[in-house]
Amino acid sequence: MSLQAQPPEASEPETPHLDFAGTTPYEDYVQADVLTHLQHTLSDDPGEMVFLVTTQVMELWFTVIVHEWETAAKALRGDDVPTAVAALKRSVRELDALNASWRPLAQLTPAQFNSYRAALGEGSGFQSAMYRRMEFLLGEKSASMLVPHRAAPRVYAELEKALHEPSLYDEVLRLLARRGYAVPDAVLARDVSQRYEPSAEVEAVWTLLYSGDSEDQLARLGEALTNVAELVWRWRNDHLVATRRAMGAKAGTGGSAGVAWLEKRAQKNVFPELWTARSHV
Repeated sequence: MSLQAQPPEASEPETPHLDFAGTTPYEDYVQADVLTHLQHTLSDDPGEMVFLVTTQVMELWFTVIVHEWETAAKALRGDDVPTAVAALKRSVRELDALNASWRPLAQLTPAQFNSYRAALGEGSGFQSAMYRRMEFLLGEKSASMLVPHRAAPRVYAELEKALHEPSLYDEVLRLLARRGYAVPDAVLARDVSQRYEPSAEVEAVWTLLYSGDSEDQLARLGEALTNVAELVWRWRNDHLVATRRAMGAKAGTGGSAGVAWLEKRAQKNVFPELWTARSHV
């Protein structure tokens, strides 16, 4: 029995398509030329480049995480818990990547940091508008933190809008109330432009949820939020450790208290009742 002749294999091109009119489709989409020409160091120290690029990378991660949390908040307003949980899970992977951004800076000595610190002038991380939007979404509201951005109308307007919108956690608690849980009216009707304060009644709601079916949709939402909270806490602590290692207890740039400011931030729990409720389950 003879074998049928097989058709010749299609020849693979040795090289991909290389000839484009203008820039490449990759460049048009990613804008790599813009991104890779945004680095303008202000000192002669070669270490400044990694500090600048790492900071810019962090800003990009802040941007995508804000997008995820705003997506989750919008989904919760529409009672779409699966979409919200999916966005939160994506943000957990992005927070992992954000936290890994500390590695190039984590072992800076004071001498290494001092070699270009003067180039920062009054610049400081607490002035990051996108990081401030992250904090606002977590319920850490403060109108005074808009002040550094008064001279940038678009940024100021975006932050002011975020200040007066419900946080991600506000949307979670409103969802729980619509599902019949006893979230107090004082929490639901609070001024959302103010910092969220823990509530014993909200703690009792989470205690009830965690005492039930761990596969319940709302319990899974709670765990997704807890994963976010844990990684935000790790971010704050990594920031604290890197700063303490690079500059000790000296005052920070931009008039901040440096390590003292970061220590205060690191002590705060995100979504506090999700943590305290565990003591009662």
